[in-house]
Amino acid sequence: MSYGIPRGEARFPPHDPHWQEKVRDSFARQGIMGLIGARLADVWPGGCEIHLPYRPDLTQQHGFFHAGVTSTIVDSAAGYAGFSLMAPNTSVLSVEFKINLLAPADGELLIAAGEVVKPGRNLVITRGDAWVVKHGKATHCAMMQQTLMTMHDKPEKKQ
Repeated sequence: MSYGIPRGEARFPPHDPHWQEKVRDSFARQGIMGLIGARLADVWPGGCEIHLPYRPDLTQQHGFFHAGVTSTIVDSAAGYAGFSLMAPNTSVLSVEFKINLLAPADGELLIAAGEVVKPGRNLVITRGDAWVVKHGKATHCAMMQQTLMTMHDKPEKKQ
């Protein structure tokens, strides 16, 4: 279900023919995503969407999704958007992001979407957004700008 959330389009070509498998495998190895119960909902060249169902242990004192939880899935969604375009035998690290919290993340489902704004060989600029769904209505609750670093010849550790 889209909840009326805009989905980016593949605007840039991936440099790895196995980009989708690479992203899905990396996501599966992220301990934090498993810990909080996040799910990789969709990935396309230069874009990614992550879903996180509500749980009381993911909230702050008012019962909203905690800002740190929101930031975590937006960081990962935008990071995987960038990683989807990177060459084989590389990995990705976030080196900077700025997030604006636009509304309380009050709802049953938190959705984060990331997309590449400008791909580069060493630095990739992305944008991330989060929506919270309550009673079937999505509210834009956060937006982020991020810089990623391509780690050349440093593939991820396999567990």
